[in-house]
Amino acid sequence: MLNATARLIRSDAWMTECLRAVERLKLPDWYIAAGFLRNAIWDLLHEKTTRTPLNDVDVAYYDPANLSEVSEQKFEAALQARLPGVKWQVRNQARMHILNDHAAYRDTEHAMAHWPEVPPCVGVRIEPDESLKVAAPYGIEENWSLRVAPNPLVRYPASLYNDRICNKRWLEHWHKLQIEWARNP
Repeated sequence: MLNATARLIRSDAWMTECLRAVERLKLPDWYIAAGFLRNAIWDLLHEKTTRTPLNDVDVAYYDPANLSEVSEQKFEAALQARLPGVKWQVRNQARMHILNDHAAYRDTEHAMAHWPEVPPCVGVRIEPDESLKVAAPYGIEENWSLRVAPNPLVRYPASLYNDRICNKRWLEHWHKLQIEWARNP
């Protein structure tokens, strides 16, 4: 699946352009995450000829030395200047545990492992040797199998998970998805 994922990304000029734009920022432990990769996989598996629009392109990085939201806004502005047609959201995962009332995250991938649904727990970046690094704490196979499940590590309230699935309207965009609905214990 990793080879298929890399081929998908490399064959998409827009995805490559987004990755190059973020790479230029030289953020520590960065990934373009969540819907960026998830949607591309699901669109391919649904044989879509046009990209399903993203609300934003999520950039996750990890910098415990600078927890300022102002820095995130500056990175968003820099990306907006490079690719004005893209809505960017940049978040330092070194501070997100505070908002989520979790213990501190170790790095970006550890932070991703705490997101409510499994499919968005994926990210990709360009390495210095030009290879692509895919981070997927629960495996990229989850996306390729069209499965949607709650996070197995962190038990969010069933209503939060189920509402997120409905509000994102995933089944309207990708009818082949197999949704595992959460139940309260």
